[in-house]
Amino acid sequence: FGTVMKSGNVDSIDCQGPPFKVTAGDDVHEVPAVIVATGSTARYLHLPGEDAFHGKGLSACATCDGFFYREQDVVVVGGGDTALEEATYLAGLCKKVTLVHRRDEFRGSKIMQERALGTENIEVAWSRVIKEYKADENGMMSGVVLESTKGEPDLEVPCLGCFIAIGHDPNTEFLDGQIELDSERYIITRPDRT
Repeated sequence: FGTVMKSGNVDSIDCQGPPFKVTAGDDVHEVPAVIVATGSTARYLHLPGEDAFHGKGLSACATCDGFFYREQDVVVVGGGDTALEEATYLAGLCKKVTLVHRRDEFRGSKIMQERALGTENIEVAWSRVIKEYKADENGMMSGVVLESTKGEPDLEVPCLGCFIAIGHDPNTEFLDGQIELDSERYIITRPDRT
């Protein structure tokens, strides 16, 4: 259909169109319409040394990476619907799933809570947060150290995989001040907008 593909990072969009002006580096493209499909980036815990575990046991996507941990022990971090769904999905693949949540109750929907809590090989570590990732001699994840939010002693949980399910941040920084964003930085869409 005559589509022209160009690579680069968009720096800004002049939304006073059409035509709209899309600036990417030194290039300015005038276009009749813009579709913003930038997706979002998974939130991680930002613990010391965390980056070293990407691809070596740390993930934010159970459906993407769960297969690699068949019949292994894994950890899921979070307390919302995403974490509960990830834990339930992984329970069908993995030997044991430890669901780590910083509070003593979940935020997720009642149906997702019932599903996760009713799954035999899901164990919940209530009122705990990950303090440290442990590595084996090859730099692969071998476990996590859980810190109590209630002053109890640390707990070490052996695992080969850790799935972080604490939310996403939209990739909309470059739109700041140009398009209306909500408090979470998602684009506000309205039916009256053309």
